[in-house]
Amino acid sequence: MDRELDSFKLFDPEIYEALKGELERQRAKINLIASENYASPEILRITGCLLTNKYAEGYPGKRYYSGCEFVDEVEELARIRAMSLFGSEHANVQPHSGTQANMAVYFSMLKPGDTIMTMDLSSGGHLSHGAKSNFSGMLYKVVHYSVNRETEKLDYDEVRVIAETEKPKLIVAGGSSYSRWIDFEEFREIADEVGAVLMVDMAHFSGLVAGKAHPSPVPYADVVTSTTHKTLRGPRGGFILSQQRYAERIDASVFPGTQGGPLMNVIAAKAVCFKEASKPKFRSYAEEVVLNARVLAEKLASNGLRVVSGGTDTHLFLIDLRPMRITGKEAQEILDSVDINVNMNEIPYDPAPPNITSGIRIGTPAITTRGMRPEHMDLLGDLITSALEKRHDSMALARVRSEIQEFARNFPLYQEVF
Repeated sequence: MDRELDSFKLFDPEIYEALKGELERQRAKINLIASENYASPEILRITGCLLTNKYAEGYPGKRYYSGCEFVDEVEELARIRAMSLFGSEHANVQPHSGTQANMAVYFSMLKPGDTIMTMDLSSGGHLSHGAKSNFSGMLYKVVHYSVNRETEKLDYDEVRVIAETEKPKLIVAGGSSYSRWIDFEEFREIADEVGAVLMVDMAHFSGLVAGKAHPSPVPYADVVTSTTHKTLRGPRGGFILSQQRYAERIDASVFPGTQGGPLMNVIAAKAVCFKEASKPKFRSYAEEVVLNARVLAEKLASNGLRVVSGGTDTHLFLIDLRPMRITGKEAQEILDSVDINVNMNEIPYDPAPPNITSGIRIGTPAITTRGMRPEHMDLLGDLITSALEKRHDSMALARVRSEIQEFARNFPLYQEVF
């Protein structure tokens, strides 16, 4: 541990022990959770910087507090870098999360009771895309499109028919567990045909877009929302990109519509994140994330596991565990016991409840950040398969865990920081 963190041992020993434990956990575990990543040391430092002291309600040049001249510079830098990175006309970098970014867009475009059309949760959507337990499902009439039962891919003819029938005011493309490229141009045409606003939630694949490893939704969408962690590898937070004609209403919906003072320390970290993502080496990183996901999916498929939709175009994929007679919850717990982190996840038309699920989601952003390459995916795929197949054999699981621990030591994490 570094001296700064080590000082907590006396100042706040309980927090020190928790931080020490978390550092050891991150180093020891192989993280295949698709929505997680490892921020750079620079982003870790700037997230904890002195800008956390400044309250800055409003926007640059239009604050409700004095003393904002330097945080104005920071926010403008973040905005300009986001617009440059993604080629958008406007950016709002204040949302605290991806869900709050989505909330702000809904509030700026809709009235309660209006119809929105989104991908259903089991097909790969997100809670904030109209789930009944979420504000989006409580405030709006939600109609869903799904993936085809046979191909487990989007059927754009079906999407078009639903849109023509339901006439939504807003259509959402994007999700949290759909592994294939989305045809944004097709969604644009469908939205235009029914007079709907097109919103793309690229929270999961924004880093791939920044790294030119995934098509960009920006030329086609009216509004694009995202997080800054996941594949973008920044601090936890959100942002919104939009056409200029929507800028004023979106800004008003973020503040004062859905948030108070922005987190200026996090906005500074977002600015650093956008700068990092503009570098050539980030493009190489994004390409390797996708390649690792494809190779790992192919390896698991060759080992007899069923990959939903037959593969992936992105950083993630789903495994249907029903042929193995195991639930997603059980698989998550088994893999965690051998130091592999995944998350249970619904699969298309999942018969199991969402707190159990029939599948797991596997992603490669974090392991790629640690330096793992396609040539390492065979071993990783074999260890995952072995743990699941020999889940009732405690000695076999112990051997897998030992191999994972040895494997993880080859990819040190945060050595220069802690």
